[in-house]
Parts: sequence; structure tokens; C-alpha cells
Amino acid sequence: MEPLTVDYRVLGPADVALVLAAGDLFDDPPRREWTERFLTTPGHHLVLADTPDGPVGFATGVEMIHPDKGVEMFIYELGVAEHARNRGIGRGLVRALRDIARAAGCYGMWTGTEHDNEPALRMYAGSGATLEPGTTIVVYDWPDR
Repeated sequence: MEPLTVDYRVLGPADVALVLAAGDLFDDPPRREWTERFLTTPGHHLVLADTPDGPVGFATGVEMIHPDKGVEMFIYELGVAEHARNRGIGRGLVRALRDIARAAGCYGMWTGTEHDNEPALRMYAGSGATLEPGTTIVVYDWPDR
């Protein structure tokens, strides 16, 4: 595999068009109004893995604060284009979010993924995460969405 030259860019309010143009990296196409809101909300972060041929990945993080715990970073979503996987892009995105979290004074960072998502589990473990066995994610979906 040819090495990729990757620039990890922290996006801001002026970068809505970049997010929309990278829509194929997301589960669903980003919507302008949600992208604008995300990028303008304090404590919301989006890192884009960009190459000379275009974006190959992204990660979003949200600072969460609690009265008795302080601030931590939640890795909301991470996506890497299929052709760019297994080349360190995911780990680079996690490192970029970790740097943002540390600069923001977060005491830690966490995320969730499916128990059988082996590629994601390997990437998170390879980026320094501790995989906690026995955890469960509880989801509420509203039927009108």
C-alpha cells in the first residue's frame, strides 16, 4: 500500500462546505443546518483527515461536563473511507481528538462501539484505549425520527 500524506484539520464554523463535501464518509449525508449548529456549538469538535486527493476520514468529539466528574471528551463518531483503512488514519484522528481534549482540560475520553466490530476495537486498543468488558450501551430512538 502506498503511504498517504494526511493533514488532520480541526474544522470550525467557516468549514461547513468541507463537511458537506465529505458526506460520503458519514453514515448519512450531513445536513447544512445540523453541520452549522455542530460547528458553532462550544465543546463540539470535528477533525478531518485530508489528503491531496481529498478527505479520507473524520472524527467528532463532544465535551461532556458533569457536576461531580468534571469534563470528559466523548468520541461521537469516527469514520474512515474503505480505501484508506488500516493505514493509521483512525489512530491519527483519535490522537487529534485527544490533543483537543487535553487542551480543553478534559480528564479523559471515551466512546462506544459494537462488541463485534473487531476493526474498531483493534484501532481503539491500538490508540491507547482500555476496552472495558461487560459494558452496555442503552439507546432510545423516537419513532417519529
